[in-house]
Amino acid sequence: MFAYTAGHAFDKAKPTMVFVHGAGLDHSWFGLQSRYFGYHGWNVLAFDLPGHGRSGGSPISSVGGMAEEVCKAVPAEKFSIVGHSMGALIALECAASAPSRVDRIALIGVAYPMKVGEAFLDAAKRDSYDAFDMETIWGHAAQVPLGGNPSPGMWMYGDTQARLERLAPGVLYNDLKACNDYVLEGEIACPALFILGKRDVMTPPRSAKSIQERIPGAKTVLIDLSGHSLMAEAPDATLDALIEFFRT
Repeated sequence: MFAYTAGHAFDKAKPTMVFVHGAGLDHSWFGLQSRYFGYHGWNVLAFDLPGHGRSGGSPISSVGGMAEEVCKAVPAEKFSIVGHSMGALIALECAASAPSRVDRIALIGVAYPMKVGEAFLDAAKRDSYDAFDMETIWGHAAQVPLGGNPSPGMWMYGDTQARLERLAPGVLYNDLKACNDYVLEGEIACPALFILGKRDVMTPPRSAKSIQERIPGAKTVLIDLSGHSLMAEAPDATLDALIEFFRT
């Protein structure tokens, strides 16, 4: 798997933070957040899962399989994970299946169970562009893409669509089905942070309640003006929440 490292060689003396993207996306979704930690004392590994971004191979069909691949790829005995959407499920699975290795998890835009609508799954299975439109439009708060990008001149919808258009046929369906089918069988003992968008229509904050209740002492940050794409819609607020959580 390809991993963005913020331009730094791996240093065993530093703590390690892993970033895992959502369905159909890639490591660049965490551009601001991964770069910050890479320049502030952490080893950073922002992965492209197999079949995504700069990684070769075929996509892995289950969240459990993805989590196993991520854990195998990290050259550190202990590490923390930041996951978005499908990546948040992968973080949960890593923490449950390898509790001695996972120090902390931050879950961004997560729901449990993460059920996917039949129309969305069907469009993705047919490799219809409708699936890209659904992920793009539902993946942002309605007001945010219209001049709301904190980076002048950037088009949020176009940015997401460009990532999705690079996918090989079947990859988005693979990811959505993995999310839809995932069941967490273990328990989470490590500290956990939930970063949720108040205007998220894909994984509304209420849909995280069942997993929040399973993690003792879990912390939650609710970002008012963001939808599902928190790292792009509210990059500074998302980074601030991560900094505060991992500072301690």
